[in-house]
Amino acid sequence: FSFSGLKTQVRLLIEEQGDDAQTRADIAAAFQQAVVETLAIKSRRAWQETGYRDLVVAGGVSANRLLRQALQQEAEKQRRRVYFPPLALCGDNALMIAFAAAQRYDGHDSPLDIEVRARWELSSLPPHPARQP
Repeated sequence: FSFSGLKTQVRLLIEEQGDDAQTRADIAAAFQQAVVETLAIKSRRAWQETGYRDLVVAGGVSANRLLRQALQQEAEKQRRRVYFPPLALCGDNALMIAFAAAQRYDGHDSPLDIEVRARWELSSLPPHPARQP
């Protein structure tokens, strides 16, 4: 799923409404609420459909206080667990870049001819060689 259509509509609405700070704040709050509700619903469905008990939320979005609260409440309702990294590790991807640099320094490299896909089902990937019996 994608929020690109919603983001476009929000941008157009803000452009249409002008420079009123309160209106912009109200639109931003409504956008945030819509995204949080959608992610809570998607998380609930994922727990129910997969049977997994744990959910890890990472990246910049995991710093959002309302999202953390909503997913924690949903996890409790579903009798599941949700994990978030410490806020200090959510603000940017410096840790990921540092890890990628360390991997490259250790001789692990990625070919430049890899296929890039906007959507790629993890189930379509072959098993990791280190995980094969």
